Amino acid sequence: MRAVSSDFAPPLKLISPFFSYGVIFYLLSMMALLFFKPSFTYAQMDVAGWVHLFLLGFVMMVIFGAMAQLIPVVLEAGHAVVDVYYVIFPLLLGGVTLMVCGFWLMPSLLPYGGLLVLIAMIIFAVENIATLKKTTIRTLTIDTVAWSNGYLLLGILTGFAIALGLSGNLGINVPLMLKAHVYAVLGGYVVLTIIGLSLILIPMFSLAHGFEETAINRAFKLVITGVGVVFAGAFFAQEWLMYLGYMINIAGIFFYIWQIYIIAKLTVRKEWDIWAKSMVFAFATLIVSIVLGLFYFLMGIESILHASVWFLLLGFISSMITGHLYKIVPFLVWFERFAPLVGKKKVPMLHEMYSKEGAAMMFNFTAAGVVLGGLGLLFESDILFKAGGSFLFAGAIFLYITMKKMLAYGAN
Repeated sequence: MRAVSSDFAPPLKLISPFFSYGVIFYLLSMMALLFFKPSFTYAQMDVAGWVHLFLLGFVMMVIFGAMAQLIPVVLEAGHAVVDVYYVIFPLLLGGVTLMVCGFWLMPSLLPYGGLLVLIAMIIFAVENIATLKKTTIRTLTIDTVAWSNGYLLLGILTGFAIALGLSGNLGINVPLMLKAHVYAVLGGYVVLTIIGLSLILIPMFSLAHGFEETAINRAFKLVITGVGVVFAGAFFAQEWLMYLGYMINIAGIFFYIWQIYIIAKLTVRKEWDIWAKSMVFAFATLIVSIVLGLFYFLMGIESILHASVWFLLLGFISSMITGHLYKIVPFLVWFERFAPLVGKKKVPMLHEMYSKEGAAMMFNFTAAGVVLGGLGLLFESDILFKAGGSFLFAGAIFLYITMKKMLAYGAN
């Protein structure tokens, strides 16, 4: 694993709004679950609104903040134009708000929200590409950044086309474009970003070194191929091509899980903290999601698909993000506010900068909510699904409280 440097890290005031509002959007999306039923279709406007609230408001918002910090650190080169993040944040914030209002209240708002999100993501992708050109370092993480940004642009362009189609301003096949859009963003950007960052963050926080990277390289190649095949199949209405892409992606995720297992065997740190618990739960739910996905392909029952997607989004992706927030945010705060004081006065340890009890409550409520909500979707049980949503909302409250305290720690 390549050592990383913090010399090129941008200021905390640039990054913290992405984390703060990302957690707020997470809280709102968990609260919104209380108003949904366990039987639905993904074509429903209210369901599409929730998906965008969760993926754009929480997942993308936090990933953008994390990437603003990690890309220059990994590349060992400063951002090409770091101040663009002051522009990206309000554009993304306003775009998400308009899009969700468009899905839930007024469809005519969708193109405007979509346009703001499109501009934010184009700026983000172009700045990342310009930053990539400043370095000669070539690693898998850097390759995933390049490919994920390409798929991000592809996904947001198809999403903007869908927004125009839903508002009646563009004649397109919305269901097919929706599949292409979802796979480009979720599989192409989010999953590739997680794969790339996992190779940096998981070994860093678990103190694992000297591992073989063959599995993760195969995972990367299979995932970028599979996403491209699925996108092409959806775009050209070739269902057999989409199924081929699904199988390629499943193979890629298998190699990714195998790589994480290799890293886990070399782990030096044995502390069972909130990060470790979140990682174990994340990969357990990823395996559950894959198994349910395979059952869906064999049986074609929609409730199985809903449960599979649930465990992928609320189990794997969400836990990967929240778990890492308890590592990344304390470090950023410590580096800015306490690093200059080292050797001059006593400074706090990173684990002292958040409430372990609050983090434990967040994890316990969230894990219970994911399991209950997943079972509620699988069996289409309103009681189980509402119980899961309630637990998730409680967990989101604890996440919000602990995040707010972490970001405020040591502030004058």
